[in-house]
Amino acid sequence: MSADSHAEITITAFESSPDRGRGLARDMPVRWALEEAGRPYAVRLVSFETMKQPAHCALQPFAQIPTFEEGDLALFESGAIVFHIAERYTGLLPTDANARARAIAWMFAALNTVEPPIANRVIAMFVEGDKSWAEERLAIVDQRIRDRLGDLSARLGDADWLDGAFSAGDLLMVSVIRRLSASGLLDEYPNLTAYVARGEARPAFQRAFAAQLAVFTASTEQSGGKG
Repeated sequence: MSADSHAEITITAFESSPDRGRGLARDMPVRWALEEAGRPYAVRLVSFETMKQPAHCALQPFAQIPTFEEGDLALFESGAIVFHIAERYTGLLPTDANARARAIAWMFAALNTVEPPIANRVIAMFVEGDKSWAEERLAIVDQRIRDRLGDLSARLGDADWLDGAFSAGDLLMVSVIRRLSASGLLDEYPNLTAYVARGEARPAFQRAFAAQLAVFTASTEQSGGKG
């Protein structure tokens, strides 16, 4: 079957995203992957209340976004969706078997090794921030992040991408570490800052970011500019 004969793709995204238009919501890497693959897609916006309803939970059992529907296939989890897109369409995984396997390894590394301490930082700041031990907890989490970034920085060196050409591994890694842009931690690693900038400069990223930002802008205007 040719790529053009595939069914329409529909993903879900926040109707009113808590990331305030910064391109950090979980639909962003999915949008980016679809743009890299040159695949058109529709977006079904869902509210926080709709996400809890049976129809959405049938697609996403943990009441989150994004989901992905293509014909009779329904997927959840952004990493799994990006992996599916990369496998189904060209442009995100190398054709060489060994290079392909390494790119997939970097996808797992982004989500399983690098992202957990970054996610813990969000918890430390916004969930545990009022605890008496919050400052000490944040310092520990930040050091764990530095450990991961230091290893990643050493591995990347002066290369443009993690393993030769841009791949889904880079897409997920950039998506993960750009979440640190406001923290100042990423500034300690100039080659990683430049790495994120290269990812953000890709036309496919720009299109995905603009599409997600448009949703936030529309929701802000509808709420009277309160965001």
